[in-house]
Amino acid sequence: MPTEEIANIRAAILAGEFSDIGKLPLPAYYRGITVHADEADMFTGLPSRDKDPRKSLHLDEVALPAPAHGEALVAVMASAVNYNTVWSALFEPVPTFAFLSRYGRRSALAARHDQPFHVIGSDLAGVVLRTGPGVTLWRPGDRVVAHCLSVELESPEGHGDTLLDPDQRIWGYETNFGGLAHIALVKANQLMPKPRHLTWEEAAAPGLVNSTAYRQLVSRNGAGMKLGDTVLIWGAAGGLGSCATQLALAAGATPVCVVSSAAKAELCRAMGATAVIDRSAESYTFWRDEHTHDEREWRRFGSRIRELADGDVDIVFEHPGRDTFGASLYVARKGGTIVTCASTTGFVHQYDNRHLWMKVKRIVGSHFATYREAWEANRLVAKGRVHPTLSRTYHLEDVACAVYDVHQNLHHGKVGVLCLAPREGLGVEDQESRGRWLPEINRFRSRPASAPGAGRRLDKRESSPDNPFLLRENIAD
Repeated sequence: MPTEEIANIRAAILAGEFSDIGKLPLPAYYRGITVHADEADMFTGLPSRDKDPRKSLHLDEVALPAPAHGEALVAVMASAVNYNTVWSALFEPVPTFAFLSRYGRRSALAARHDQPFHVIGSDLAGVVLRTGPGVTLWRPGDRVVAHCLSVELESPEGHGDTLLDPDQRIWGYETNFGGLAHIALVKANQLMPKPRHLTWEEAAAPGLVNSTAYRQLVSRNGAGMKLGDTVLIWGAAGGLGSCATQLALAAGATPVCVVSSAAKAELCRAMGATAVIDRSAESYTFWRDEHTHDEREWRRFGSRIRELADGDVDIVFEHPGRDTFGASLYVARKGGTIVTCASTTGFVHQYDNRHLWMKVKRIVGSHFATYREAWEANRLVAKGRVHPTLSRTYHLEDVACAVYDVHQNLHHGKVGVLCLAPREGLGVEDQESRGRWLPEINRFRSRPASAPGAGRRLDKRESSPDNPFLLRENIAD
């Protein structure tokens, strides 16, 4: 069972007793989803597709860190799975312990993050429990969501764009004590108001993906999308792509949605997209072999886009990487923009550079978002202009299965995780607005995903006796 302190915190939140939550005792230990440094080589030699996160993820109890200056502890009611969760579990492209070690060398406080375990997760919706010195905007009892940019801002480089700060990191991926847990440690400038019309699990779902898509498409730091643009969106029914599709539609642009199944194509149409390409049904294969692009397929793909969108592509929303990047560069119009934030199919890209320089196209790198960009993206959710695309919710003990589903692309939209929330449907404050937008909120839930991966619940393991940060006893149900 959870500790008495955790049980009392959860009971207070469920009862709506937020004003006195800062007076409740904190636990010495809390539960979180971890990977272990001594297992970082467990998948050596395996291709990425064959690595199984159900073997690497654990549910451990770890010592609760105290919030330092500018930090806060948040009771996590719900979280979500992102692709960086998959990377963490697969120990690729490098084990995350390299990030934690480098961060730990920065200062005595940062050294708290350099542990032989890593509590992962880069989304949350919950309630502030404690704040450290210097925090004035937030107080215990505030209902919040968190974005995942952790930044120090002690260097001048970050004060024009915080993504340029040399100490910029992604919380829960390059820092410890992330959101797939009962309690999370965040910087106070990661916090934003929880949208009042959403449940805990719905509110946790858009954070990372919506903020990332906002910077990529809307921000001047990204593509600067404008009214009338045609935007090619890869993986348009996934967590990232579904936010990009909604942002394009809200901005008066024309999304061209690329998906991998008829069911996902239907989801895009339900969001309002009219130009949809089922890549599997139309049998696009952009590589003749492992080393050779097939430019004929690029031309066929470009013709199909012009047929559907009545024009060329102004912006390509890139994140698959190696498999698609050559085609993305080719189909963008002369002077067009390819904006990329990830490489889920491979980090080493190949493309024909003639189509870049001779047609004066731009490639823009985009990595998450600034606090202001994340705040604006969250405000669109609160105003009902962008809706969560939550399709399925797991309990914390079942996170390994959730991560497996995302790794194997068995999901639609976002996969949520209940942490302290005992069930779905809790946490709504504005029922009137919710009723107005309920069909859109439930849009991805009403369609079954592919068969979820058969998996196991995470073992309640006995921790290593020489690790002072893990509870030295089995975790009982």
